Amino acid sequence: MTEQTPEPTFRDSVTRLAALGALLDEVKAAYAEARTDVQHHLNTQYKTSGTTKVDALLPGGTKVGSVSRTGGETAAQIVDDEAFTAWVRDTFPSEHVVEIVPMQVRTNVRPAWQARALAAMTAAGVPRYVDEATGEVHEVPGVEMRPSKAAGLRMTYTRKSKNSPCDGRELVAEAWRSGALARHVLPALAPAAPPAEDAPAEQAGEPAKAAV
Repeated sequence: MTEQTPEPTFRDSVTRLAALGALLDEVKAAYAEARTDVQHHLNTQYKTSGTTKVDALLPGGTKVGSVSRTGGETAAQIVDDEAFTAWVRDTFPSEHVVEIVPMQVRTNVRPAWQARALAAMTAAGVPRYVDEATGEVHEVPGVEMRPSKAAGLRMTYTRKSKNSPCDGRELVAEAWRSGALARHVLPALAPAAPPAEDAPAEQAGEPAKAAV
């Protein structure tokens, strides 16, 4: 008669949740630290040699994937609102708006046109705007190209092949089960080192001392 595995109890589920939550906290903290460290080195490497990709190897040298630096993005941004507004007033007066409110006169640029102009400058990569009606190219004051998105990284894993029946994720899991990764990747969760074996009471070739 086949022995049936008992269904997990509510307390078993709570224990599982607590254990996984604690492990997840450790993994998330270690992952964030590793990602920050790798991003720093990728940025430094890119500045010094232009290299954007590095292989990910297990301690034994087996390749499991690679990490690549993804470039940041720049966009046209208004850095001097007064200079930009004055330029629009003098160059494209129809896009310049004057609002009169009690005790105050406010001037600004029509939001839709401003967004379209900044998008055109972002696409061109320079703070210049081409008048669609005349074809004239304007150097736009008060606008600079500035980073809008920081550089990042992308992790990819190797795929199965004739030479490797396991993909990168499976190779990592196998290395983890074997104990080859714990101390290198998550020392806080690494199993305790096995106790050292007691030294033999008698050295080879030496007779045991008689008890007094």
